Amino acid sequence: MKKLIISSLSVFLISFSVIGQSVQELIDKVDVNRLELTVSEFSGEQTTIVNGNEVTIINRQHVNNDLAAQYLKEKLQLLDNLTVVEQDFNTYGKNIIATQVGKTNPDNIYLVCAHYDAVADYCADDNATGAAAVLEIARILSTQCLDNTIVYALWDEEEIGLRGSNYYANYAQSNNLNIQGVINMDMMGYDGDEPGESGDNVFDIDVRDLHGSLVIKDNLLTILDDYTFNLDPRVVNPGTTASDHASFWNKGFPAVLVGESWETDDESIYYHSSADRLSTLDLPYFHELTKFVAAYMVTKGGLFSVDNTVSSSTTMLTANQNAASYQWINCETNTPIPGETNQTFYPIINGDYAVKVTMGSCTEMSDCISIATLSIEESVSDYFKISPNPVTATLTIESSLKTPIFIYLYNVSGQLVLETTSNKKKSKMDVSSFDSGIYYLKIKANQKSSTFKVIKE
Repeated sequence: MKKLIISSLSVFLISFSVIGQSVQELIDKVDVNRLELTVSEFSGEQTTIVNGNEVTIINRQHVNNDLAAQYLKEKLQLLDNLTVVEQDFNTYGKNIIATQVGKTNPDNIYLVCAHYDAVADYCADDNATGAAAVLEIARILSTQCLDNTIVYALWDEEEIGLRGSNYYANYAQSNNLNIQGVINMDMMGYDGDEPGESGDNVFDIDVRDLHGSLVIKDNLLTILDDYTFNLDPRVVNPGTTASDHASFWNKGFPAVLVGESWETDDESIYYHSSADRLSTLDLPYFHELTKFVAAYMVTKGGLFSVDNTVSSSTTMLTANQNAASYQWINCETNTPIPGETNQTFYPIINGDYAVKVTMGSCTEMSDCISIATLSIEESVSDYFKISPNPVTATLTIESSLKTPIFIYLYNVSGQLVLETTSNKKKSKMDVSSFDSGIYYLKIKANQKSSTFKVIKE
């Protein structure tokens, strides 16, 4: 997630607004470092955590890929706005399906998919790249509310006959699912040049004149014109039937394949072997292809009208969306901050913060904003005074204002440990039961606010 940094030693107010989420901004969120890490973990180049255990996923052959399936499931379950299921279809086969229901047209469905099984050890290009791209697109789009439904699908047993995707396509046909388009990603990372060097960036769009599939192809070419990608497309018609998009053609649904260029004989020379390793991939090329598919999915998903942006000053953060519900988040722990459910949030310590904005059934999360320097008062402000500090048992709070004051005490981790309201000029707070250490006392009244560092002995 993008971080916006605010750093100030001044008490003067410096306000700005984070620009709203546009298609281009969401494209720009596709992170090549995340893609590389996911491929590295998913192809066994490095260890990862599955079911709470440190494991290495070296092999994803269909009789030996339970760890791989669980890895994908856990990654998707971490994301907002998704319902994740494991779809068993035979003794070994299991698809991992995550659904993000559209807010305006929930019956209009767009799929972005890839197979995750393999034929040998590692198999980074075929198809850890496709699986990683699905996860990255899900990470970005799941932060948004969308008009239409998006399904993020990871197929099993592609390598032995497209079994996983065929099962789902049969299910979709039998249940009259209104699938508007399917983008299948298979082998996304090889470009024939030296790894890390600029290649020709040619890629294939495999399509046939079946069930409106040509419309998807046309939309993809339009996206290439509307946004900037370092890519050179080749339309292959009639396209190959050797990957999962063909399952959807066979059941009457529009679909295309996006991947490296077999048409120009620029597919991985390590295809279907254990030499298909992360080190053979062209990561900038892989990054561009993932951005390209992400752009299609954003435009087809349709951005729902919720403002998840934030205005900020040196002392407070304000959600720009009015008339909503709010929950401020500590980005460093990815946990809600207790009691911080107002539109405006006054951080008490430096850190990274975001807000979840909910309108009806739609919840979106802002970018994280890094508060780098907060001025913490020792004991006195223009309106409030506290004593003694350090304190052992009772803290006295004095206010020069005629309005009620709201008092919040936080521990050093930012957790709210005490909250009270007072109409008095001088208030007492019992802190005798609290552990020794540093606390932060926030006092608010009308538009006035001060935060004090309190030492409990």
